[in-house]
Amino acid sequence: MRIGITCYPTYGGSGIVATELGLELSLRGHEVHFISYAHPVRLEGRERIYYHEVEVTTYPLFQYPPYTLALASRMVDVAEHHQLDLLHVHYAIPHSVSAYLARNMMRAKRRLPFVTTLHGTDITLVGTDPSYFPITQFSIEESDAVTSISQDLKRQTQTVFGIKRPIDVINNFICPGTYQPRPELRETRPTLIHISNFRPVKRVLDCIRIFAQVRQHVDADLWMVGDGPDRMSAERLARELGVEAHVRFWGKQDQIPTLLPRAHVLLMPSEMESFGLAALEAMSCGLVPVATRVGGVPELIDHGQTGFLAAVGDIDTQAADVRRLLTEPQLYRTMAAAARHAAETRFNTNQVIPQYEAVYERVLQAPQ
Repeated sequence: MRIGITCYPTYGGSGIVATELGLELSLRGHEVHFISYAHPVRLEGRERIYYHEVEVTTYPLFQYPPYTLALASRMVDVAEHHQLDLLHVHYAIPHSVSAYLARNMMRAKRRLPFVTTLHGTDITLVGTDPSYFPITQFSIEESDAVTSISQDLKRQTQTVFGIKRPIDVINNFICPGTYQPRPELRETRPTLIHISNFRPVKRVLDCIRIFAQVRQHVDADLWMVGDGPDRMSAERLARELGVEAHVRFWGKQDQIPTLLPRAHVLLMPSEMESFGLAALEAMSCGLVPVATRVGGVPELIDHGQTGFLAAVGDIDTQAADVRRLLTEPQLYRTMAAAARHAAETRFNTNQVIPQYEAVYERVLQAPQ
């Protein structure tokens, strides 16, 4: 198949999943065309992978550049010149709206169906804003197929937007050969790691507070990977709690598969996670996640088996769980092995990619 993929080319989970999906589809013989305003992170130059930039015209009349319209026009251009079979857009706003316009623009020439994948905040945050609610609802209903990364997100979509149409749940995935334990890289000192965009919903300050409690019992380090609006507050809190010397702020990093195996425990104290891709990547690398019981996270982490779950803001419980992992070697080894096994068997590319291919085939075979 010839597939056009549109995503946000950033470090967010939706962009990473879309990029990894495109790379895996190319390995399976499909031709994949990425259409976005910038080159997606983690997108490698590879056979059957193409990138098409969306150029947005600036004009004094426009207070905000009309990206949605420029994207739709670029979708049509790429579809015509490269004979795309379908579009797959990640994150509903505004990508599914652009795909809807592109499909209608192409209608006189040929059919160009589109699949929308919902990733989380496009539904739980952006889509519920009164300014975007009607168009989000419309674009979901008008998609030729809709997928969601977790059962929880599917339920929220159906409840909040009153969606009656079918939604396929296809979990996020990893390649176990890329994300794998690397014992030779592991730090000798107990190391906690947090990976996010440092936005309030990720509760990065909780990471610092959890770590400060852990430090009272264990001589450990904390790595904060990523960047965003709460980074300065996290740095300030680390100084106030006296743990600054043991906290390293890495900034944005591309080499997550080689960074994760160096740590021992992943902290994910988020207020909301529709799935928890960082936790899955960590589990595949043999780390044990300590996370919050929100959204789709319980669909990924089995409490007490492949990780620990606690209520949002429950610093004491999360810190206690981390201490247990760092001071009880047998417990840690058992849970780390279980986490790796779950990632290998339930969320690997061979399990998940065929589910997307099945959706594509169903859409292409549907009557016009």
